[in-house]
Amino acid sequence: MDHFSYRKLDAYISSKDFVIFVYKLIDLFPREENYALCDQLRRAVISIPSNIAEGMGRSSLKEQVHFLEIAFGSLNEVMCQLELANELNFISQANLEEAETHYQSIAKKLSGLRNKRLALISQKSPRP
Repeated sequence: MDHFSYRKLDAYISSKDFVIFVYKLIDLFPREENYALCDQLRRAVISIPSNIAEGMGRSSLKEQVHFLEIAFGSLNEVMCQLELANELNFISQANLEEAETHYQSIAKKLSGLRNKRLALISQKSPRP
């Protein structure tokens, strides 16, 4: 059994790419934001691939779904923070639109993973 099979998941790979993208955007922020919005963004974006990996390490499908939902919540948190960064003129509209492209791709992949696991759960549930 491959204990690190999460590494092959498109959602995981894309979310790691998103981490790198967001870290590069953070470099554009003013220095005084380094310990405020920047820290929050770092924590939230790192949480996406981390929760995918943690969830896929769980044997329970329900736990896997739970961690995928946490990853999706972190993805939404990152987008909220990037929207604020754009409104504060820390990043450009083009940067925000590129982030939105990453968001859409990762959201679809997370949703697909979640739905597959939910389908497996419903197949295992006893029918009345």
